[in-house]
Amino acid sequence: MSINCIRILLENAAHSHPDKIALLFKEKQLTYSELLTRVNQVALYLQELDLPKGARVGIYANKDVSQVIAILAILSTDYILVPLTRLLKPEQVQYIIDDCEVQCIITDKLKLESIEEINFGGHIISIETVGKDIASFEEIFKYYNKPFSCDINGHENAVITYSFGLTGTPKGIVISHRNLIDSARVVTQYLELQESDVISGLLIFNLDYGLNQIFCSLMNRSTLALHQFILPDDFFNHLINDQVTVLPLMPVNISQMFDEDLYSPPNVELFDNVRIITSSGGNVTERMIKDCEKTYRNARFFSMHGLTEAFRSTYLDPSQIRIRPDSIGKAIPDVELYVINEDGQECSTREVGELIHRGSYIYRGFWNAPTETAERFKSVQLLKNVVNLEGHLVDEIVVASGDYVYKDEEGYFYFVSRRDDMIKTSGFRVSPFEIESVVENNLPQIRQCAVFGMDNPQIEEEIVMVYSAASEISEKEITFELKKHLATYMVPSRIVYRRSLPLVQSDENQINKDELKRELASS
Repeated sequence: MSINCIRILLENAAHSHPDKIALLFKEKQLTYSELLTRVNQVALYLQELDLPKGARVGIYANKDVSQVIAILAILSTDYILVPLTRLLKPEQVQYIIDDCEVQCIITDKLKLESIEEINFGGHIISIETVGKDIASFEEIFKYYNKPFSCDINGHENAVITYSFGLTGTPKGIVISHRNLIDSARVVTQYLELQESDVISGLLIFNLDYGLNQIFCSLMNRSTLALHQFILPDDFFNHLINDQVTVLPLMPVNISQMFDEDLYSPPNVELFDNVRIITSSGGNVTERMIKDCEKTYRNARFFSMHGLTEAFRSTYLDPSQIRIRPDSIGKAIPDVELYVINEDGQECSTREVGELIHRGSYIYRGFWNAPTETAERFKSVQLLKNVVNLEGHLVDEIVVASGDYVYKDEEGYFYFVSRRDDMIKTSGFRVSPFEIESVVENNLPQIRQCAVFGMDNPQIEEEIVMVYSAASEISEKEITFELKKHLATYMVPSRIVYRRSLPLVQSDENQINKDELKRELASS
């Protein structure tokens, strides 16, 4: 058995802490010993399907203890896990099934209808008993009690994750067993996770940030307390009842929990157990930080920045969150970061360029997509003008992230925009992120804001801003405020009010700008 796989963490935890609570969800709980037994039973059934090595197995189910069992069971075989978030529509599930040729799907009663709608021809396993000659976890737990053994190679592919973004069709990113355990190690190190921690399992498990909470729990023999965010009051009860100490979030979760229309301010003394908050997947505003500091008095707030092609690149030390709240921080351990311009030269201080990730935590590439892989995964020769490559005998892969950033005088990085998001208007290149940040920091009455470009032959693209708020705000008032902080050419020429903004189905932290563009173009 490789030492670089999640399976070894599960076995070690069950051996050293058999009676420790591994998983909590509402009234359900499993010890590490019980978790290993359940994982072995499902893994044994999967093995007996006799699928080819490297076969893709999807999970399309609502969050539950059984979902974690399914994830660990697949990672205990020589198959590859393909997480399918419950937010996906049948046609999106169909796309992923076809793209990576999924041969087996683990689902539940609620999602079984969607699987049947797309006429999936592979093996189906249901968490609950549903009849229809479909195997269920309940039956597997009853009948599969034979010894189970496996031998996992840390260098083999473990997971393929898909993220339906704002444009185009998604490509699966391939993650190895070694990648998974390395990411758990580095997070454990810089967050200083402990055996006594209770980690909130609020995040969905379709991407690496969510999955990492499972693996960090195993590595530290901690407890993972699952939760589905419905209303702020329900979420706060989760923190209190489960005695959560580590709270991984996305910015959208912070906005939801402090939505003034939905929650009543809690007694902050009830949250003094929370000692760590992490945030990734979007911009953290000053208001979010203030709300968290006020409610979670003992918590250290870690703002983080990750890549699709690598687990994580930066984190901002909690001591800096008030000093430079807009920064994405510095490189995490074992990573080197460079900012280079179009000529391959290192950018000077505060000069915007592309972020290049060198070192650990780089994933394998995009599934069945050589063109996309070649665009992002580059030879280290990309840095020949920046670092001394003398004596390098074997070529090395670095990630050209497509993120435009700059570095300040003290070495802290700041995100500017994605390469594909830049708006070209009147001969200027404008970052939507920069405009959105000004709105967030100076127009607190605006709840959400999306800035993008739309074709305009006279100026190439016009800048459009769509926002949501409790009620419509005077366009003159918005423009007046933006002109205080932005160059004239950066002020949106078109400002549109919507009571709510559409979100990307698979990522509730992203506004669906494509849908807004189509709507405005048709009107």
